[in-house]
Amino acid sequence: MAEEHVCPIWVGYLLASPLRKMAQNPDKILSKHVKPGMKVIDIGCAMGFFSLPLARIVGTDGSVICIDLQEKMIKMLKKKVDKAKLADIIETRMCTSDSLQINDLSGQIDFALAFAVVHEVQNKAKFLTEIYRALQQDGKLLIAEPKGHVSKENFGRLIETAQNIGFEIIEHPVIKRSHAVLLQKNNRNSMKL
Repeated sequence: MAEEHVCPIWVGYLLASPLRKMAQNPDKILSKHVKPGMKVIDIGCAMGFFSLPLARIVGTDGSVICIDLQEKMIKMLKKKVDKAKLADIIETRMCTSDSLQINDLSGQIDFALAFAVVHEVQNKAKFLTEIYRALQQDGKLLIAEPKGHVSKENFGRLIETAQNIGFEIIEHPVIKRSHAVLLQKNNRNSMKL
């Protein structure tokens, strides 16, 4: 769901580096929000830095749908998934620049992750609306945006957009080098979608 500001493939290798875990450990970031058996989407999954840990957390009774705009990222992720023997848990999907291609998931998702991806999206309201529709009632969305790319003011505007759609703020998790918010779907306050 990005247009001209798509993360280059070479950056995907840096983002997948084991060294990144020192600052942004996927297990620490996700374990308090994701539980075994959940159905999760990892939006802008790249090469799977969060995808594989998500699959290990949800286990064989859960599933992780990994979505990315770039075919090369998905191909690299598939190789990692096969090597880790997680193909029964992880499904990969390509999105387009104007749709996440998740209409078939309406009301099915327990948790969605959008880590360092929303700043690349042109139509943030449409992006968030698609996620909102995919979430179950009280489903959660964790958004983390890099402080180096996204100002505090722009992140605040993103949160306002999410609230206008019907999301409620649950908390602002502390994630190094990131602005972060945990949102929850609340049908009672949602705008007409």
